[in-house]
Amino acid sequence: MTILDRYLLNKFLVPFFYCVTGFISVWLVWDLSVNLPDFLSGHATLSLVVRYYLLQIPSVIVLSVPVGLLLSLLYTLTQMSRRNEIISMLCAGQSLYRVFLPLVAVGLVMTGILVLLNYELAPQAGSSSEQIKSEIKSGQKITKGAGQHLFRNREDRRLWYLRWLNTQGNQAAQLEIIQQNESGIVTEKWYASYAQYVPATKTWVLQGAHHVTVDESGNLVSADSSSRLEIKGWKETPWKIASSTMNSEFLGLPELTDYLRYNAEFPKTRLAPYVTHWNYRWALPWVCLVVIFLAGPMGVVIGRQGIMGGVAGAIGLFAGLIFSSSLFIALGKGDRIPGWIAGWGPILIFLAIGLYLFWVKATGRELPKFRLPGL
Repeated sequence: MTILDRYLLNKFLVPFFYCVTGFISVWLVWDLSVNLPDFLSGHATLSLVVRYYLLQIPSVIVLSVPVGLLLSLLYTLTQMSRRNEIISMLCAGQSLYRVFLPLVAVGLVMTGILVLLNYELAPQAGSSSEQIKSEIKSGQKITKGAGQHLFRNREDRRLWYLRWLNTQGNQAAQLEIIQQNESGIVTEKWYASYAQYVPATKTWVLQGAHHVTVDESGNLVSADSSSRLEIKGWKETPWKIASSTMNSEFLGLPELTDYLRYNAEFPKTRLAPYVTHWNYRWALPWVCLVVIFLAGPMGVVIGRQGIMGGVAGAIGLFAGLIFSSSLFIALGKGDRIPGWIAGWGPILIFLAIGLYLFWVKATGRELPKFRLPGL
């Protein structure tokens, strides 16, 4: 690492650190002011409140880092341009590509950090916060699962109704399972007061079970009762049954992958939100690198060019990136465009724009000016 690299990193990382920590601090104060009455009325312990905010930090970092990169980069480059430091570096024989090398490295490092956070921790922050709030209000720990849940296995033509389902313990209570034939006629029914799923053997153990077989006319053929009934060969698992009500926005990459694998028989329209968010989980961290190439050329001002015009242009491009991402995600969730385009489309488009702007600035040309017709 040369002296130039250390100088640039020192000038850039200090305001970047202040921006990110400032955003987190403002969010913390605002969120605490909103939720403090609920914490006090629910007699929340200090450890539970700390746990609540620790679970939220990854999602706040994912949102704060791109904005922090944008503002700190614009601040650093505009200050260096005013003091003619950029021109001095160019006159000393350093190309703009070489000047930006440490900044691009920071963008790649931040991309890697966001990949780790956005893999599972950040997406689950929303559901985790709601769960902890429910625990505070009810005064008891809430397990992950579903209640009063209806699930249909279209592939095997089985319909499940469960009064209570615990995905963490692979347990269910008050079950009613209906088996249909290819014509949609009910052929078998199972009733159980309690059920346990054994993942090792892929076996459902029904307790207090009652098995009924009927013919195509609905007449009773046989009825058996058993205190313990083991059933193997069913593809349903507690997680798959509960996944039908899961919100794709709150699922990490492992859960989205499992959902798409276990529910591959679902219609394409129903899977579209999960495919879109699966691609978006991978694409979102690359916003950091896109910001470097968007804000960098706009922040470097040489000659008589206006500094505020470049700053406004960079902020406008970043706003366009955020808007297009929301638009593409909405189109992808509605199955209007493929999921990979919904997730990666805005990133690739604005990365191409940033690379073009960087090439224009590095070759000594003037950046294109956008003006309204007639002005």
